[in-house]
Amino acid sequence: MGDLENFSNIRSAASALLGARKNGKPIPPITKTFGIHGLEISYEIAKINNIERLGTGAKEIGKKIGLTSKAVQSQLGVDQPDFGTLFSDMEYLDSDEVPTSKLLQPKVEAEVAFILAQDIQGNIPSYGEFLNSILYALPALEIVDSAIEDWKIKLEDTVADNASCGLFVLGNQPITLGNLDLAGAGMFLRKNGKVESVGSGAACLNHPLRAAYWLAKNLIERGQGLKKGEIILSGALGPMISIQAGDDLDAEIKGLGRVSCKMV
Repeated sequence: MGDLENFSNIRSAASALLGARKNGKPIPPITKTFGIHGLEISYEIAKINNIERLGTGAKEIGKKIGLTSKAVQSQLGVDQPDFGTLFSDMEYLDSDEVPTSKLLQPKVEAEVAFILAQDIQGNIPSYGEFLNSILYALPALEIVDSAIEDWKIKLEDTVADNASCGLFVLGNQPITLGNLDLAGAGMFLRKNGKVESVGSGAACLNHPLRAAYWLAKNLIERGQGLKKGEIILSGALGPMISIQAGDDLDAEIKGLGRVSCKMV
């Protein structure tokens, strides 16, 4: 693929993904329609649409890590993590009503969220330096969403689609890391009172903090970074489940407490 054709396909793929979300209609995989292959090209597509989103007045408030759980990787047929950008218009708080009108094909995961105490910029931090940058942990629900029909995605499809970001819900009570056993923390995700997903912190790249550290290193290697006060959604602790308007969602993560919302 020549440079001009490559550039044209990148712009066309970005436009198609943006149009899918504006029109509320999923599209076929961009890996097939536009011949998009390679992670760097896919991240460039995501960047184009993220800049577009900033132009609407949304503010960048953090990052999410996707595909950290082997169960979710197996569900989607991919084999490594990715990351996407969180914006201010994605955020909801515990017990909020969350509108499905913003979404195409929503699914939900229970996760550990981290809040940063300081910037992570410049050089790759040691693990100790990274741990010192974490202010709090919170339970979270990530409502993932794909612009690709029937979630028939390859890794490049989800990366280009901002790691299938949708919306997210944060718990109320921040917890310092202290003696938390995040790897051993059990997770129960309920839909309408029934347990639909079970997992633990170990499902998230063996430990949610290791997943967050992967993100920090990856961003630094790309000449980016993280800022004080930003949120990191560290990845699913178990299988994701499909949801729709009317569903009551509730997740419990041992040591962190509960977080809930109602889809409307």
